[in-house]
Amino acid sequence: MDKIGSQAAAQLLSQQVSGARYFFLNLAPARGEALTLTLGGRETCNPDYAIDREGYPYLGIEYVAEGRGWLKLDGRRHELAPGALFCYGQATRCEMGTDPLHPMVKYFVCVAGTQVVRRMRRAGLPPGRMRRLVAHGEVRSVWEDIIRDGQHAGGLAREICAALLQVLLLKMEQGMGQRAPGVNPAKDTFLRCKALIDAQADKMASLRELAAQAGVEASSICRLFQRYQGTSPYQYLLRRKMNLAAEFLVESGELVKEAALRVGFADPYHFSRCFKSVHGVAPSDLMRYRRAS
Repeated sequence: MDKIGSQAAAQLLSQQVSGARYFFLNLAPARGEALTLTLGGRETCNPDYAIDREGYPYLGIEYVAEGRGWLKLDGRRHELAPGALFCYGQATRCEMGTDPLHPMVKYFVCVAGTQVVRRMRRAGLPPGRMRRLVAHGEVRSVWEDIIRDGQHAGGLAREICAALLQVLLLKMEQGMGQRAPGVNPAKDTFLRCKALIDAQADKMASLRELAAQAGVEASSICRLFQRYQGTSPYQYLLRRKMNLAAEFLVESGELVKEAALRVGFADPYHFSRCFKSVHGVAPSDLMRYRRAS
């Protein structure tokens, strides 16, 4: 994974956000590359969030998952709400702000290359355009996959994220416009809840918290997870927490209690029991495997 200095980060990323998750894959793509994913992430806008850019080093694609705000692309104003997608080019004037009472949560990816504008036109979202997705839970889920794989330092991260970018563009293209026959509101609600868990598994503590964020009754979420995932939302959340903990232990080599705190467990013994119930081995055993490898 390429590194980025603090000065460059300040130019590329807003400072008026919180709870951000970023990845940086290729900030200096080679000339002649057709389509390259450079960076991306997820941000929660602070109430005072406001940007005014004359241009940007890459072509940007952004998606509003929660909250409300406003956007001007080359002077044309748009209202932003969940499901909004927009694209800006290197020469696009972009102004944006959030509703301070309903701050936006938004995802973005930045791309470069000789074919990027052509590909975005094919997807129905050329630079300077804003579109809406009626059913957007599936798009959010793909965005979470890109962030998760983009944050990995493995040698295949770029290839995996490039493939996921193509999936994202196809999902966007498929989901734009009016509600089409076959769109399943129940499945979209499930995917939206699943994406919330994927995005916040380390901090999320209960089904009640998920229900409040999703604006869906807890009993409905349970039925949706049984229908589409074959498990309860609690079990899905627990598995996500334990997967994050395993990644943290393997990559950092920190103590078990540090991994427990990282995923919201104050009691390391309870954490260890949960870890073993999911992975079949205790976290201390995983650490021994790591030292032996």
